[in-house]
Amino acid sequence: MAALERRSHEVLSSANDAGIRYFDAARSYGFAERFLASWLRERGLPKAITVGSKWGYAYVGDWQVDARVHEVKDHSLAALRRQIAESRALLGEYLDLYQIHSATLESGVLDDHAVLTELNALRASGLTIGVSVSGPRQAAVIRHALAVNVDGVNPFQSVQATWNLLEPSAGPALAEAHQAGWGVIIKEALANGRLADRDQEAIAAALANSWVDVVLSGAVTQAQVQSNVEALAMPLLPDELAALSKLAEPPDRYWKERSRLAWR
Repeated sequence: MAALERRSHEVLSSANDAGIRYFDAARSYGFAERFLASWLRERGLPKAITVGSKWGYAYVGDWQVDARVHEVKDHSLAALRRQIAESRALLGEYLDLYQIHSATLESGVLDDHAVLTELNALRASGLTIGVSVSGPRQAAVIRHALAVNVDGVNPFQSVQATWNLLEPSAGPALAEAHQAGWGVIIKEALANGRLADRDQEAIAAALANSWVDVVLSGAVTQAQVQSNVEALAMPLLPDELAALSKLAEPPDRYWKERSRLAWR
């Protein structure tokens, strides 16, 4: 465990030294919050660092890559209250953004008055509240979240979604979120490894969207961090972006392929 924590600190330090200022975790990402918190406190980093985490899933894989189930979804009020307490116990004053983890229309979380009221209270306490989405219906979920109204307030101020050269279908809805004043975070810019051999180009393409605020790296080594960061120095020309847009796949096909990928 100590070796794993040291390695995570090395990767985090490499990112910070390269100018990265947003770090993203989740309750279900193993010891991510614990390792991130210990790194922040050891380095004595200022509040210029922005930290986001997520609630709504619990990790149950017992560190077994071949476990039958790795995560269990729970978007209930009880889960929110339990997990925000756990996140705050670890991250304390560093926690800036708290997101629903992979909200869907089917889970009903975006229509759950009790949960939304609790999120409004957390927003009033100073947290930024966000929603993360996944799957072929991302755009519908984002638009549903944009329309939430609880006592005249929409608790959400940020969205995290998958957008990459193979799966750009959420783009128009993300542009609407940006227009509404929300922060927009892109995850899976490398399509869970399918674009790893052209990481700089893939990240640069994501950054080229005018509605993007943050593109997550997902790097697990210092070398990957350095390679990903080089995307900042390679803006793509319009004709290059047009050529890359031809890589896009139908969303249903993309997500079906993604579901077949091994757990990593």
